[in-house]
Amino acid sequence: AALAGGSFLSISYVLCIVGDLVLGHAMFRAWMAFFPGFIWLTWSSFLFGLVQAFLYGVYAALVFVPLYNFFRNRVRQTNSEKGVSTPRR
Repeated sequence: AALAGGSFLSISYVLCIVGDLVLGHAMFRAWMAFFPGFIWLTWSSFLFGLVQAFLYGVYAALVFVPLYNFFRNRVRQTNSEKGVSTPRR
């Protein structure tokens, strides 16, 4: 899940940079806020932003997945105590 999250944000980052280049730097200030150290647009800054996007995705997955599993198990446990069956995935 962590690699999927990192890959998702990395791909999104690249597509947004390409969109920015085509549409005239519409998100320039947002990139600087989202990625500290980002400067429009050098190769080193682009790669730095790509690494940051990947790490943000990994972090989000590392926080989200355990929380999701915890609450999913709590709901299943509560439902089983009430006699309610939930479909397994």
